[in-house]
Amino acid sequence: MKKTNIQPANGTSRRSFIKGAVSLSAVPVLSAPALAKSKQTLRIGFVSPQTGPLAAFGEADDFVVNQIRGILADGIQAGGKDWDVEILVRDSQSNPSRAAEVATDLILRDEVNLICASSTGDTVNPVSDVAELNEVPCVTTDAPWEASYFARGGTPDKGFDWTYHFFWGLQDLLGAFTAMWDREETNHKVGGFFANDVEGVALSHETLGFPGPIRAAGYDMTLPGLATPMADDFSSFISAFNTADVQILTGAVIPPDFTTFWAQAAQQGLRQKLKFVTVAKAMLFPAAVEALGDAGEGITSEVWWSPSHPYKSGLSGQSAAEFAAKYTKSTGRQWTQPLGFKHALLEVAIDALKRSSDPKDPDTIRQAIADTDYQSIVGRVNWQGGGPRNPVKNVCTTKLVGGQWKKGTDFPYELAIVDNTHAPEISLTGELKLLNET
Repeated sequence: MKKTNIQPANGTSRRSFIKGAVSLSAVPVLSAPALAKSKQTLRIGFVSPQTGPLAAFGEADDFVVNQIRGILADGIQAGGKDWDVEILVRDSQSNPSRAAEVATDLILRDEVNLICASSTGDTVNPVSDVAELNEVPCVTTDAPWEASYFARGGTPDKGFDWTYHFFWGLQDLLGAFTAMWDREETNHKVGGFFANDVEGVALSHETLGFPGPIRAAGYDMTLPGLATPMADDFSSFISAFNTADVQILTGAVIPPDFTTFWAQAAQQGLRQKLKFVTVAKAMLFPAAVEALGDAGEGITSEVWWSPSHPYKSGLSGQSAAEFAAKYTKSTGRQWTQPLGFKHALLEVAIDALKRSSDPKDPDTIRQAIADTDYQSIVGRVNWQGGGPRNPVKNVCTTKLVGGQWKKGTDFPYELAIVDNTHAPEISLTGELKLLNET
C-alpha cells in the first residue's frame, strides 16, 4: 500500500490533519471560481478492475457510471443544500497494490467524500483498508463477505468503523451449490479447485469455507491444495480428482485458469466422469463460457443478479429486466452479473449522501451508511443489524440462486436460473440437467 509521510501533530486527528495539509498544498494552483465550485461538489471515488485478469468484472463499468452521471446531471439535495456530484473512476488493474495506490490518491489528492470499490478481494480489501486508515466512508460489494471481512482482520464483536460491505457469503454460496447437487444422483464425491488468492483462501478454509460444511452435508471432499493463479499446468489437481473418483467439481478460480484446467481435464480423462461442474468466479461471464466452446454447456454456477430478479432501482426506477435490456441495446453485449451490483453500489452511495445532514462531514456520511435501509436493483441493502441478512457488523448479505449455462438464442450461451431453493421469489428460467446429459 502506498504510504504518506504526512504525520499529524499532537492533538490533531489523522483525518483533520490530512485534509488540512492537502487543502493547503492545493490552494496555489486553484482559481477562485474553482474553489467556490468545489464547496458545492461532492465526490465519489469508484475503484474496480477494468484491466488485467479480472477485467471481466469491470466490463460494464463505463455503461453503469455513465447512466448514473446522467441521473445526477442536476445534482442532489442533502443537508438542506443543492450539490453537484462527481464520480471519479479508477482502475485497480486487478492488482491489490495498485488498488491501494489509487484509493490513496482519491482520498488524499482528490479529497473524495465517499469511496466505493468492487470486484473480488484483490480490489475491495486494499481500498477498504486505505479508507479505514484515513477515516473516509467506504461502501463495497462483489466479494464474498467473509473474504473481505475476516481477511482484513474483522471480528464479529468489533467490526470496522468506516467500511461497509454488501454481498453474499460462503454459506449462501454453498447453499446454492448443494441445492443443485442434492437434486441429482451422484457418488457424493467432490473435488475442490481453489486458487491461492483472497477468495480461494477463504472458500477453502476447513471450517469457515467449503470443506467442513460440504462434508457435514454428506459429501466427501478432496482438496489437493491451492492453485497458483495463471499457472500453465494443473495436472496434479486433475490426478488427485481422478484418483478420488470425484463426480462433482467445485472451486473458485479466475476465468483463464479454468480454461486451462478444463482443456487438461479433457486430455486426462476427468471431464468425461464429471456430473456437476459448479465453479464460482470463473464461470460468471459469457465470454468465459464461450472460450470453452461446446465444453462450456451445462456448467453450473451461482447467480447473484439477472434480468429475472424481481428488484427495481430506487434511483432510476428501472427493473432488473429493463436495465439489462438497456445495457444490451446500448452496447450490443450480453448482460453480466456485476452489471446490477455496480449500479447498486453507486445507488447506495448516493442514497447515503442524500440522507447525510452534512455531506461534507465524514461522520454524518458514515452514520447515514450505517442507517441504510434501501431497495436497490439487487434487492434490499440494510446495515441496521439484528436480522438474518446481517451476520456481523458492517455486512449485509444478498440472495443467491443456482444457474446453468445453456445454448442461447440471442447469444451463444445464456445463464438460466435452475434452482431457487433459497430465494423462491426469483423465478426459474430453465431446467437443471447433469453435465453429461446436456
